[in-house]
Amino acid sequence: MSGAPARLYVIPGSHACRAAMLMLEHKRIPYRLVTLPTGTHSLIVRLLGFAGHATPIRSVDGHVHSALALLDRLGTVPALALGDERVQTNRRIARHLDALEPEPPLFPADARARAAVEDAEAWGDEALQMAARRLALAAGARGLDELHDRGNSGRLGALLSKYEHKRIADVRVAARIAFRANAQSEQLLLGELPSMLDRIDAWIASGVLGGDALYAADFIIAPSLALLCYRRELSEQIEARPAGAFMNRLLPEPSVARATP
Repeated sequence: MSGAPARLYVIPGSHACRAAMLMLEHKRIPYRLVTLPTGTHSLIVRLLGFAGHATPIRSVDGHVHSALALLDRLGTVPALALGDERVQTNRRIARHLDALEPEPPLFPADARARAAVEDAEAWGDEALQMAARRLALAAGARGLDELHDRGNSGRLGALLSKYEHKRIADVRVAARIAFRANAQSEQLLLGELPSMLDRIDAWIASGVLGGDALYAADFIIAPSLALLCYRRELSEQIEARPAGAFMNRLLPEPSVARATP
């Protein structure tokens, strides 16, 4: 790939954005990371030439509500700019990158193996990603002390903002207005989490995730596990599972990553 480096627009600590970063790094495609302020990022990417989504792409508890629909129509991150091309959503980014730079691939060549990876990718992009987001927001909305290092650091870096006072505001707005992360939804999601982790462990055991070759589903699911680990009690559950070793392979703790030559 020649020409100017790609530009990837993100917000701080986003598990969805980290998935796109991992895919670009897997492809060894040079890119410049552009971090936008959480809250106004949807409007900014629209002003940068991204089209947004004609119909909502996210839902909460099976429903699309007006605030989230508006954010989707304006635009979402990760948002990838390559020359004049503009690509949003990780699933579209994955396929665009494979068309642009076939090796190493983000999907297996075998049709059956590809279908399995695409199933895991879709579930990770829709169900797991939203569950992780809402569980992290529900904890943070009660107080930053419920998050690892108050959300200042971790496998995804600082969550939402590097400034605590802005993080507090961003968490409360996102929890109450955009993603409806309240006590009731939190208890339901916590009840569903063990079966979600069982599903990931089963995919690891069957080789759909965490194989010798890594694919799009790996890069989408690992960052959601990392976000869940900002909650201390969930970190202990995840670390004890195959899902924990899988997460550590793709997203080691920052101190471990710095120690690697």
